[in-house]
Amino acid sequence: MTPQSQKNLIILGVDPGTRITGYGVIKVGSRPQFEPIDFGCIRPPTDGSAAQRYLALFESLDKLLDLYAPNAVAVETQFVYKNVQSAMKLGMARGVVLLAAARRSIPIYEYAPKKAKLAVVGNGSASKEQVQRMVQLLLNLSSIPEPEDAADALALAICHANSLNFQERLCTNT
Repeated sequence: MTPQSQKNLIILGVDPGTRITGYGVIKVGSRPQFEPIDFGCIRPPTDGSAAQRYLALFESLDKLLDLYAPNAVAVETQFVYKNVQSAMKLGMARGVVLLAAARRSIPIYEYAPKKAKLAVVGNGSASKEQVQRMVQLLLNLSSIPEPEDAADALALAICHANSLNFQERLCTNT
């Protein structure tokens, strides 16, 4: 993306999960200004097989991509602590997100949780509550975005928008 094409972009942030996948859609204005468009979560049915849950996630993401036609998708990178089984399931959910975006040739940008927190709070170790409150302030929302997964997804979208704005400033100053 060239700096001139970075105005009025639609960015879909996704915090993938097997039980809850948060999503947040923002529009990046010309100041830069962030305008919230939509946010929420996808909750695949828990009574189905793993394949059915991933299919439900894919279909829900597909509808969001149809509805908002984002210019970019910002997705959280995988965080692995100790549980290998959880990491594998999370990796599958991330794969579904990547596939849905790649199928439409939408550019995908990946950000670590600490980087997204740093972008919105100024602290890579910020709590979930701090992220929610700062996202509320940055997007001028009347209430804290819930669930936490949706706030995290909005933070990812903001993180990507900040990254674009930084790149634009670099291009302008060189």
